[in-house]
Amino acid sequence: MKPLGWWLRHLHELLESSMAHALEAESLTRRHWQVLNTIALGARTPEEIDAAMTPFVTAEGSMAPKLADLRARGWVAEDGTLTGEGREAHARVEDRVKAFRTKSTEGISDDDYRTTIRTLERCAANLEAA
Repeated sequence: MKPLGWWLRHLHELLESSMAHALEAESLTRRHWQVLNTIALGARTPEEIDAAMTPFVTAEGSMAPKLADLRARGWVAEDGTLTGEGREAHARVEDRVKAFRTKSTEGISDDDYRTTIRTLERCAANLEAA
C-alpha cells in the first residue's frame, strides 16, 4: 500500500490537470475560476479577493493579475461586480466545475466522502500542532 503522502500528491496532480482540462475552453486557470467565483460570492475589491484566497495568495502572490485579466475580458466591472457577460461566463464555468467535481467523487458515498475529509482535517491538525 502506498503511503498517504504519495496519494495526496498524486491526487493533487490529477485534480490540477483535470481542472485545467475542464477550464481550457474558456482559456482560464483554476485561479481565474476561483477569483471569478469569489466575486460571484460577493468579494468586490482586490483586498477582499486576496483575503478570501489567503492560502493561494501566500503561495503565489496577489490575485490582482487574475482580476485584471477578468476585467480585460469584460467580465468584471470597475465596481468589482460581475457584468452581464461575467455572470454568463460564471454560469458556464460553474457548470463545468460541477461536472468536474461530480466526476472526481463518482462512486464515493456521502459517508465515505465525509470520513475522508474528516481524516484529512485530523491529519492536518496533527501536523499543525507539532
